[in-house]
This record gives sequence, structure tokens and C-alpha cells, in this order.
Amino acid sequence: MSRVHLKTHLEAHRIHRIGWLRAAVLGANDGIVSTASLLVGIAAASAGQTTLLMTGVAALVAGAMSMAAGEYVSVYSQADTENADLAREKAELVKHPAAELRELTLIYVARGLTPELAAQVAAQLTTHDALGAHARDELGISNAFSAKPLQAALASAASFATGAALPLAVVALAPVQSVMVWVAGTSLLSLALLGVVAALAGGSAVLPSVWRVTFWGVLAMAATAAVGTLFNLPT
Repeated sequence: MSRVHLKTHLEAHRIHRIGWLRAAVLGANDGIVSTASLLVGIAAASAGQTTLLMTGVAALVAGAMSMAAGEYVSVYSQADTENADLAREKAELVKHPAAELRELTLIYVARGLTPELAAQVAAQLTTHDALGAHARDELGISNAFSAKPLQAALASAASFATGAALPLAVVALAPVQSVMVWVAGTSLLSLALLGVVAALAGGSAVLPSVWRVTFWGVLAMAATAAVGTLFNLPT
């Protein structure tokens, strides 16, 4: 009897990173854009270095806490919805196992399997892990996409604080007379680097990623600079 040897083919997929990558990129981008834009607006109003530093620190702390709370609440809502659907599906598997098996079979038929093969696949997956099969193929819930509230909150807060610290450090080191130019320039450079890192981590194209983050950074800083100029403070 001949034996079939199955050789594992390893592929470097990155979809498992999507949960923390989204939160980290969003947090860092928001930290840079919001803090730098706020500092540029205050600098355009001729504020001194002490005012800029206090404003930057307050923006960093408030923004990091806001990002953490917002991510935790929103992702926890997603997790609650997923858990409620899983509980409902588990109850249906107990009450109506035959109907659930037919439902799974029809899903595989719709995806291109013959009815006979779909019935075999559905039966084997149901025997192996019925709830897991329905969660994945009926509800679209998998480990790669399942909600992780604490992970998202910590990633967002840490990345926001890191992003916000960059323009804040520039304010502390740059000459007061040209601080607005330094903050805007270094922040746009940081956003471009963030776009590169996000693209490489996610395996996507670099240039579109860089363009997206820098465009909105320029727009935000230009808007706050215009507002700051309208409320120019005496030096």
C-alpha cells in the first residue's frame, strides 16, 4: 500500500497581525497628527515654549487615555456581539443539529463544492468542532479577526504616546523662533516613516501608505496653523 506524504508548505501571511497593527498604526498616527497639529496651531498664535510644552504634555496624556478608553469600549462591544452570536449558535446546535448541518452544507455548496462533497465536509467538520465550523464559516469569526479589547487598548495608548512624544521632543529642543517649522517638518517625516513601517508590517505597497498618512498630516497642520494665526497672542 502506497503512502501519501503531506509536506507542509509554509507561507509568511500577515493577516494575524491585523488586530494589533490596526490599533498601533491608528494610535501612532493620531498621536503625531493631533499633537503636532495642536502645537503648530499654538505656535502660530505666538505662544512661548512653556505654553507649548504644557500643551503638548496635556495632549499626550489626554490623547493616550482617550485612545485606550475608546478602543477598549468599541472593541469590547464587538466582543460582546461575537460572544452573543456564539452563544446563540451553540444553543441552535443543541436544539436543531440536523438543521445546522444542512445550513453548513449549503454554505459550502455556495462556495463551489458539489452537494455530495459539501455534505461530507460539513459532517466531518461538525464532528471535529461544530461550533468552530459555524463560527468561522457562518458567522465569519476567527482567531485572526476576533475582538481583543485589552490588546487594542494597550496598543493604541502606547502607540499614541509614542507618536505624541515626537513633536513634543522637538518643541523642547528646537529654537522658539522656528519651532513651528521644526514641528511640522519632523512630524511629516515621522508620518512618512510610520507609513513605511505599517506597509512593511502588513505586506502592502509602501507609497500609497506613505501618501495617505502624510496628506492628512499636512491638511491637519495647515488647518490648525490658520486657526492659530487668527488668534495670534502677544509675545
